Amino acid sequence: MKAYYLLAVIPFIAILGGAAFVNKIEPYVLGLPFFLFWIILWSILCSVIMFVIYRLDPLNKGG
Repeated sequence: MKAYYLLAVIPFIAILGGAAFVNKIEPYVLGLPFFLFWIILWSILCSVIMFVIYRLDPLNKGG
């Protein structure tokens, strides 16, 4: 297994593991409770991380 595939574990750990630590209503970030902001942030970062994995994978380089 390639080392850059391990990047896909980061969102999993952040969303499920971090949920216990950030389960707070205050502070509000962008008008959202912190927990909701955390989930939305990691949904976006998950897409960015998957794009990075896609770009690093040599199987996706067409000829």
